[in-house]
Amino acid sequence: MLVLRSLPLSRHLCLLASPKPFPFNHPPRFLNPIFIIHKHYPINFIPNSISFSCSSAPALNPQLSPTESQDFDVGPYLSCSMPGRNLKVAVLVSGGVDSSVALRLLHAAECPWEEDLAYVKAVCNQVDVPLEVVHLTDEYWDKVVSYIIEEYRNGRTPNPDVLCNTRIKFGAFMDAISNMGFDYVASGHYANVVHLVTDDSDQPSILKLSRDAVKDQTYFLSHLDQSQLKRLMFPLGHIPKNEVRKLAMQFDLPNKGRKDSQGICFLGKIKFSDFVARQIGEMEGVILEAETGDFLGKHRGFWFYTIGQRQGLRLPGGPWYVVEKDTKNNVVFVSRSYYSIDKRRRVFRVGSLKWLNGKPLEKLSDLQCKVRHGPNLYSCSLMIESCENSHGDIAVVYLSEDDQGLAAGQFAAFYQGNTCIGSGIILESWDDQGFPVCGKALEIARLPDKSKLGKPVKITVKPEDSQAYSYQKVEHTNSSTETDKTEVPILSLSPSLNWMQRLKHRLLKLF
Repeated sequence: MLVLRSLPLSRHLCLLASPKPFPFNHPPRFLNPIFIIHKHYPINFIPNSISFSCSSAPALNPQLSPTESQDFDVGPYLSCSMPGRNLKVAVLVSGGVDSSVALRLLHAAECPWEEDLAYVKAVCNQVDVPLEVVHLTDEYWDKVVSYIIEEYRNGRTPNPDVLCNTRIKFGAFMDAISNMGFDYVASGHYANVVHLVTDDSDQPSILKLSRDAVKDQTYFLSHLDQSQLKRLMFPLGHIPKNEVRKLAMQFDLPNKGRKDSQGICFLGKIKFSDFVARQIGEMEGVILEAETGDFLGKHRGFWFYTIGQRQGLRLPGGPWYVVEKDTKNNVVFVSRSYYSIDKRRRVFRVGSLKWLNGKPLEKLSDLQCKVRHGPNLYSCSLMIESCENSHGDIAVVYLSEDDQGLAAGQFAAFYQGNTCIGSGIILESWDDQGFPVCGKALEIARLPDKSKLGKPVKITVKPEDSQAYSYQKVEHTNSSTETDKTEVPILSLSPSLNWMQRLKHRLLKLF
């Protein structure tokens, strides 16, 4: 569900981006966007400014319009300003603390889904903000969920947050309010947008990192275009998360103690694996050890697994990690050596490149890169290569350090200093760039009848040490009643037990 709330910053608008959980067999109706309209708020902007950043940070002489529930000075948190403009701003509200504080800051500057909606209504009622509902169910299904399902079906791991921002929150939503006269759309994202105030209307707007490096969400916004970026403002861009929580308490927001949302918003309380099973189905396949080709177990379908995944494999003697997938033969390759030095990667390719200013930089060295949401930035360089059979350019990315979790379908965002310049989608690895799967494992994966593999290799784990193991010869019979002598890992007590294991071992002897 999407909730759109409008406040006058002059007037604002808010969006609740928390979909209603949907019945499995009725996909087009799981998302119920809500659209909220608010009255006009005149905003006082910093005079003679060369540029302005639509985020909340110290401003010059902000003129506040305190409400009855506001008895503290919010001036230090306000910086949303532009000379001589009376703006109408659409605010995207999720029912969480971040977007609620963003709404209240703009109002002060005059600048499960039912639960989300209830919080949004309560927050808006505090400052007398009217509410309207706009349904974007079909748009969300067609532009986000269908794409996610198809990507998983093809063995890739898409990022629904990037897609939702690009195609729904700042895509279909902006289209829905295009005739309502709003100057800007605001949300509770942790990011900064700088709009240059010049006579040249073609000057690009700039997306910059937020003050809070851990919460920074420029990664999720890196695939926007200029037409979207020029209409955005983020009141929380200069405020760290702990300050946002304090503001929620000072504003006495109804949701001030609510925990941050986790997981994929449109699923509600539905498990992602259940959603995938209903949409794609299940197909039994085998799990092979990448280094040896040993048959370790079975799985429900390669689309349930992503590169680097550890949970859900249900294999003893681990930890085991998914390292590669054969989507043609429905085989998942795993390893216990996922983090060994010789198997790390620092070179990969990206496609579907989009640059926030409309074109790539002339110099594509000395850049930084994020391969996932979080504070970690790699130094990197790019080499563009045009491909006749692909849509748009493809870039080869060279990281300064190795990374273990590069998954096809995820986004890589690129930065120059604290400015986000664009992003692309990580492509499947080259044959010589992925995790080294041995020839035996690849050969077994191509077998048309894998029932001849017999029973999975049995790994017996002793509780004393789950890391050190030795191999024994054991016999087991496969489904064709043929006896097959196989090397099976049997764990032996290692002399290098850590102190907790030694203590446990002694206590067991005593009692």
